[in-house]
Amino acid sequence: MLRGIHRYTSNFIGRAITAVILGMIAVSFAIWGIGDIFRGFGRATAAKVGGTEISIEQFRQNYNDRLQQLSRRIGRPITTDQARALNLPSATLGQMVAEAALDENAKQMRLGLSDAEIAKRITTDPTFRGANGQFDRFRFEQIIRQAGYNEGRFVADQRRIALRREIAESIAGSLTVPQTAIAIQHRFRNEERAIDFVALDRDQAGDIPAPSQDVLARYFDERKILFRAPEYRKIDLLVLSPTDTSRWTEVSDADARKAYDDRNTRYVTPERREVQQIAFPSVEDAKAAAQKIAGGATFEQIAQERGVKDADLNLGMVTKAGLLDSAVADAAFALAPGKVSDPVAGRFGTFLLRVGKVEPEQVKPYDQVANDIKRELARERAGKQVADLQNKIEDERASGQSLGEIAKKLNLTMRTIDAIDRSGRDPKGDTIANVPADVLPAAFTSDIGVENEPLQAQDGSYVWYDVIGITPSRERPLSEVQDRVTERWRDDEIAARLKTKANELAEKLKTSTVADVAAAAGLKAQSAKGLKRGAVSDAVPARVLNDVFTTPKDGIGNSEGDRPTQRVVFRVTDIMVPPLDPNSPEAKQIESLLKTALFEEFVSEYITRLQNDLGTTINQSALNQVLSGASN
Repeated sequence: MLRGIHRYTSNFIGRAITAVILGMIAVSFAIWGIGDIFRGFGRATAAKVGGTEISIEQFRQNYNDRLQQLSRRIGRPITTDQARALNLPSATLGQMVAEAALDENAKQMRLGLSDAEIAKRITTDPTFRGANGQFDRFRFEQIIRQAGYNEGRFVADQRRIALRREIAESIAGSLTVPQTAIAIQHRFRNEERAIDFVALDRDQAGDIPAPSQDVLARYFDERKILFRAPEYRKIDLLVLSPTDTSRWTEVSDADARKAYDDRNTRYVTPERREVQQIAFPSVEDAKAAAQKIAGGATFEQIAQERGVKDADLNLGMVTKAGLLDSAVADAAFALAPGKVSDPVAGRFGTFLLRVGKVEPEQVKPYDQVANDIKRELARERAGKQVADLQNKIEDERASGQSLGEIAKKLNLTMRTIDAIDRSGRDPKGDTIANVPADVLPAAFTSDIGVENEPLQAQDGSYVWYDVIGITPSRERPLSEVQDRVTERWRDDEIAARLKTKANELAEKLKTSTVADVAAAAGLKAQSAKGLKRGAVSDAVPARVLNDVFTTPKDGIGNSEGDRPTQRVVFRVTDIMVPPLDPNSPEAKQIESLLKTALFEEFVSEYITRLQNDLGTTINQSALNQVLSGASN
């Protein structure tokens, strides 16, 4: 756990991969310990939690959504086998079952949230903020539409999510992390060590005579697989890319001007207003407050009387589209600055509004955006041209034409790679440049004469490929790889000699210092300080660093370096742990990470108990049919 937490906080790639695979799951839910029960299912039911059934169609849609999200994030399609390897089907159903259990729990406890609270949560969500930092209705609608929601369904879904969070927070939200746990994690990530050491390399191995042919042949026979020639494939490639096509797509000034006029809202910074609001439970209450203001009371006094917090009173500088409630938006943007509105019957209550500062609408002139418009139109036209060409290529493929014949007929460029292995190298061992992603895995699962489906990249490119030749993997004779075999034999001999010498030095260190042992052996004594777990050190190889942190103070270590022909013998001379400041940013970060881990564990246990109490059954047979593509 310590190493995992440390790795996630220090390694961006680790965090990114975790987010890609598990980003759709807020808590790790262990549900597969529940035995599958195949009683009481309709054919269309995937799982049942208490009185809630999860239909096959719901699972299929959710699973496909997750599959598409993952494909978009990593920039390539995910196969069914890859999804299974990532445990995506189980994770998806696990999330759905956990959500259903929490929803059932919320119903049992008769929990609910007001429309006004849901609206507030949506409008303050950073996801829906525009360039001005405020809620942007256009962005909101665009994002939820892309996610497959309409507004009503999204609001209902957010209500359920909010209630689940309320339950989770009530269970584990007040957890405190023991200071001992924080101190242990602090030590793990910040502990520093110092060592004295001697390094051995090829020079200390002495002279190694050339091996006899018999020795070399015996060594080669025992390791033939290491020198085996890989399988090579000859591949034809035809790549159709909107980026390439757009370079020769011309856009006239007239077309760009028309696009500017048609899309003028994109070049307009809308009017923004400083809006304040006071919510009332009824129109009558709002009218009474308006009469008080007409009689001399201030807007602030009314807000104070009603106990309205400043954060709820001031909506900030907002656009009309940034106000979720259209009635409030219309009234606020018809109101003169400094004036208080009449009562406004909005979607989430009745309001009195006041407008402060007003920033007028701004429009970017055509000349300022003309080049951007032309580039955008060129890409759009290129996309259409790619689509047209893609259809033509598919028609030609259907008529039996080869990629070479198609490329010649449509005046396209085809590329032939004469020999490439699975790692993208040619027979000389050099990497072949500009091979489109996913071509090699696909080509090495295809065969000669097979018409393959084109690969599609995230940027809209299409890649057609044909395997036109296969050179099978084969055992190379010693004569073909003698230089490589000799070099490897020599490296093994050097490694064996260095290990023996290092063992001797380590034994002497039990009764002497590193400096004395090094001097007696004609080696250089070295020191390194400030070594930390997982940190790169110019002085100490990574493998040695791992062993340094498993060796006690004054202990002796004998480690292989980053390669077999390198050896390091060391003594740990000091272990230093910086003092922990409980109020430091790092301590707060450690506390947050540990609290999250504890939170997830507690909530996971609670949901598992819920599932058991409510009764949870999984229709594995139906799920297998969905995942195998069978009809239900």
